[in-house]
Amino acid sequence: MPENSALEFIGIFGGAALLDYVLGDPWALPHPVQVMGWGIQRYQTLALSWLKRPRPQRIAGIGLTLLLTGMSGLVAWGILAIARQLSPWLYGGCHIVILASCWAGRSLRQAAEDVLLPLGEGNLDQARSRLRLYVGRDTEALEEAEILRAVLETVAENSVDGVMAPLFYGLVGAIVPGLGAAPLAIAYKAVSTLDSMVGYREPPWTHLGWCSARTDDILTWMPCRLTVLTLALISGHPRRVWQLCQRDGPRDPSPNSGWSECAYAASLGVQLGGTNRYRGRIKQKPRVGEPHQPITPEIIRQGLHLTRTCFILWIILALGILGAWQWRMTGLN
Repeated sequence: MPENSALEFIGIFGGAALLDYVLGDPWALPHPVQVMGWGIQRYQTLALSWLKRPRPQRIAGIGLTLLLTGMSGLVAWGILAIARQLSPWLYGGCHIVILASCWAGRSLRQAAEDVLLPLGEGNLDQARSRLRLYVGRDTEALEEAEILRAVLETVAENSVDGVMAPLFYGLVGAIVPGLGAAPLAIAYKAVSTLDSMVGYREPPWTHLGWCSARTDDILTWMPCRLTVLTLALISGHPRRVWQLCQRDGPRDPSPNSGWSECAYAASLGVQLGGTNRYRGRIKQKPRVGEPHQPITPEIIRQGLHLTRTCFILWIILALGILGAWQWRMTGLN
């Protein structure tokens, strides 16, 4: 590793975290996820129109997953390689921008506040309308308690998928020589974007999206469990949180969303899950956690604060690992 690798780590991750916190994802500027979405949309349109049988669709889904993931990581790596040759400042700036685009901390906070603001003013209709932008369930008839539950469930699930998991892969890329933080983080972001667009268990995506959904489940498994452990530790009740997650997490058909939602529910002393309606069809979502207190706007903000705390702790821990490794290698030399 270069002599200033720890300083480079601080500059890149600190700059990316600050950029995400202050700026987030400006809608007026191009974003890597928009480019990914454009490619996915056109690929799936062609695949579904040309391929009518399950097996060819599955093969096309494997190709889509490999192509988008590989291209995303390769493009990021290529941009950084060129920038490093031109200027260390250009390299650092490009690395910060690409890495920050992989995190959705500010976007998640803005989405929650976008719903909580009209709800706090007693405007249920506007809160329902805004909630519809962020969740897949029907929102037209939701009362205040159900709106708050939907917001907290969104915060819990997306804190793992949109914040902690991309951070995890960015940290792995930064620590392991030869990988790079941004290329690995954006490769994960590509898989997550695929899962959100085609990773459904219903037609017409059942077979085309199978590979991306399964890949997302596998790649999210480790950062999800580490997030659960971190939340358990900072909650002040680690044993209770972990026991509730072991009890309730496996009830969800997803190997990760049940665990992430239960970790937040148990840490905050609330219960998530229940009856949801999707395009007019009722679906029972497993209940996780214990209802020690009702879900309130303040509880949701506490959940967002838990995510920020996890985020900072992981960066500090990774910096410690990197610093210790660098110190050891310096001593050996």
